[in-house]
Amino acid sequence: MNKLFSRTDQSLLGRWWWTVDRGMLVALLALIVFGVVLITAASPPVAERIGLGQYHFIKRHFILLVPALLIMIGTSFLTPRNIWRVASVVLIGGILALVFVLFGGTEIKGAQRWIHLPGFSLQPSEFVKPAFAVVAAWLMARQKEIPAFPGIRIAAGLFLLIIMLLLLQPDLGMTFVTCVIYGTLIFIAGFPLWIVAAMVGMGAAGLIASYYIFDHVHSRIDRFFDPASGDSYQVEKALEAFRHGGILGTGPGQGTVKLGLPDAHADFIFAVAGEELGFIFVAALVMVFSFILLRGLNRIMDHDDIFIVLAVGGILAMFGVQALVHMGSSVHLLPAKGMTLPFISYGGSSLLAIAWAMGMVLALTRRQVRSSIARGSALSKRAYGTGKI
Repeated sequence: MNKLFSRTDQSLLGRWWWTVDRGMLVALLALIVFGVVLITAASPPVAERIGLGQYHFIKRHFILLVPALLIMIGTSFLTPRNIWRVASVVLIGGILALVFVLFGGTEIKGAQRWIHLPGFSLQPSEFVKPAFAVVAAWLMARQKEIPAFPGIRIAAGLFLLIIMLLLLQPDLGMTFVTCVIYGTLIFIAGFPLWIVAAMVGMGAAGLIASYYIFDHVHSRIDRFFDPASGDSYQVEKALEAFRHGGILGTGPGQGTVKLGLPDAHADFIFAVAGEELGFIFVAALVMVFSFILLRGLNRIMDHDDIFIVLAVGGILAMFGVQALVHMGSSVHLLPAKGMTLPFISYGGSSLLAIAWAMGMVLALTRRQVRSSIARGSALSKRAYGTGKI
């Protein structure tokens, strides 16, 4: 590709190619390829078990993969200013959709989180998470520039509203991820440590309260500490899959433990990777996720625009904690929680939302002429160019 574009190429595509983080882009495309391989291996038994065609989930995944790639690449062309504009529209629409879900949503497994559309079930909370990260980052950055602007209070209000709507569904997993995003933002923004500590304390108090309020949370935590206290079939099967796979795995499509693993194509796809591709592949997969996180953090390390630092930090926190919870649940290091593995698990809303989120990361981390924060705001404004907020 470098031969197609010279460094002096001023076309839209040429500027994009020489400024986008190609290392991160390759890593994200690698995750997408891994996802195709694993869904192809894991989904046929699940589809047959619930009475669908053998290739039902594979076909749907490929269909959704096209718009997901277009969204990710297309978003990576946007300026920071357009990023937060689009995120603001998505956040408003997502909050309205969360309200609608409570009254007209589709209930699945005791939770009301989806809006049924022709041929597709939309989960608004998947899009609200990255949108909130960007909008809250902009509000906080705006108050840094204009102290009289109540950005921090507005961001806190949005956070509380989203948390309330998620708990009413109920969706403790999405609530936890949203709390991590907000906690990351206030930490990076340099809030006093007592506020960060208070957030951690409230999070712990909320988890304890959830244990007593929500029966499914109570059951999952009890089963985590004492598997004999309830049905631990899925976790036991996931651990059996890892043991069966060993170092090199049984080979793509050759796994047998996955045949009895519910949601093998979604919530426990990491276990399928362990059985069929083995420990070496699983370790490589973890390294790809780690590379993306470290690469993104490295790109903003010396950035002189607080909005970009906050927005990228918030999205990467979301990306990382989702991967951590999914992997940790599969190997019984964390209580079982139905959370998709980014780009790997099957899930329409999840795939589209994470593609959009990482497209924003690619856009915000594109190389620009910039200086360190210490060298003043004049250079910062030149570096921000047309993306100035």
